[in-house]
Amino acid sequence: MPRLITALVIFLTATVLAELPPSAYEAMQAKAPEFFEVEILRTDVKTGDAPNDKKITLTARVGKTIRTTTGISEGAVITITYTEVARPAGWVGPGRIPILKEGDTKVAFLEKGPKPNQYLPAAGAMTFERF
Repeated sequence: MPRLITALVIFLTATVLAELPPSAYEAMQAKAPEFFEVEILRTDVKTGDAPNDKKITLTARVGKTIRTTTGISEGAVITITYTEVARPAGWVGPGRIPILKEGDTKVAFLEKGPKPNQYLPAAGAMTFERF
């Protein structure tokens, strides 16, 4: 009986802290219209609309272009914008998109934003990591 209770507690704890399954992120990455290597030139973090939210603006230089529907080329400077949303403890759902720092070089799975040279994350928490 103690083993059953322990197993149940572990299972429930894992469920409460659940992240999206890897297959969900893999699918988002595969569908991302833009896939580059980028170098972060500047990171701006401002207060978001909600008290603990942050508006993130990354200025990045495109390195290698792996896939593009917008025709972006190596050396282009782009803006990547997104909001980091504060979640309450125990919240279940997708992870946070990391805030990259100046000088970071990462892959980027993106989609075109509404403004010129603006791009948005296309693979949630795995936007800047390859599966």
